Order: sequence, then structure tokens, then C-alpha cells
Amino acid sequence: MIYLPQIDKKATWETKPKKWNFENEEILKIEAEKETDLFNDPNRTIKKNNSSKLLFNTEEDDFIFISKVKVDFKDTFDAGVLMLYNNEDYWAKLCFEFSPQKKPTIVSVVNNKLSDDCNSTIIKDNEVYLRISKMGNAFAFHYSIDKDHWHMIRYFSLEKIEDLKIGFSVQSPVGNGCIASFSHIDFLKKKLSDIRNGS
Repeated sequence: MIYLPQIDKKATWETKPKKWNFENEEILKIEAEKETDLFNDPNRTIKKNNSSKLLFNTEEDDFIFISKVKVDFKDTFDAGVLMLYNNEDYWAKLCFEFSPQKKPTIVSVVNNKLSDDCNSTIIKDNEVYLRISKMGNAFAFHYSIDKDHWHMIRYFSLEKIEDLKIGFSVQSPVGNGCIASFSHIDFLKKKLSDIRNGS
């Protein structure tokens, strides 16, 4: 059990990473093992679930979960991730990922047995704010450069949320591992008022 002082939550490893630590009790650093990922290919050719996942329980009908994510990008698909996780068949992840074009990119994957994968905005730097919001049975993914102006990436649902957990993940599907840092972590027990403008 790991205590997250920023949000007063206790979390556990669903899958342990190569290394992890807290810096000054404020920055969570996770190092992924090589060739780690969470993905159920729509063509049913690949099902992988070995990425590191640090998760905590939540029973709130509405919440907003935020973190600034910085990634030491090395190889294609290296990523720092905020995620929702019910089980290996029902989950969703908002990734700050290194694209095949070698660009830091916002990527989202929603998995209802099979993965619906979408590459979105390119980010100029190697850090960005990510946010997951829950509104009853629906969820929204947003990103921000400055934490003031939020951009919607996805609005969706999961077919099963009875045992829902949320948290952090780091992956390196084709690489030898990468390090992601999570700072400015916040968990707000309130409802997002407007999913389109992110307020």
C-alpha cells in the first residue's frame, strides 16, 4: 500500500514497475520495464497487460483527477499515463506518448473488451497536464499546457465500472523502458461543469 499525500489516498500496484520513488513527497517517478503495454488489438491479434499501474479506489459519482506528466521519451510509444481501470477488459487510458513520427502526442485508448485507439494533439515540450473527469456514468479526457485552458480529447463511457480504480501508469511497448514523472497531482470531488470548454 502506498500513500499519496497530495490527494490523501492509498494506492496499490496492479503491476509493479522497474523502479519508483517520491521526490520531496510531491513528484511520483515511475520507471517502466521494457516491452510493457496495455492494449487489446481491435483485430484480436494482440492482448497485452503488463504495463506498470498504480491505482486507487474511488466510489464518487463525480470527480476530477489531474496531474502534470513529464516523460523521458526514448522509443516509440513510450508514455506516461492517467487511467481508469476496472479489469483487463474494461479500462481507459489518457497517454502522453512518443509517436512513430517522434513527436510527444496526446493519445487516448478506450477499451470495452477491444481497444479504440486515437492519436490526437502534438505537444511541443516533454510535459503536459492531463485530466480525467467522471460525471455519473460518463467520462472525459482533457489536456492543458498551462492548467488554465483545457482541451477535450474524448467523451465516452465504459461498459463496466463496478470495481473502478484510477491512477498512474508508464509504458514502453517496443523500448527498453522509460521514466515518467507525475506532479501537481489533484483529486477533486466535484462535477465538471462543461466538458466542451473544460471548465
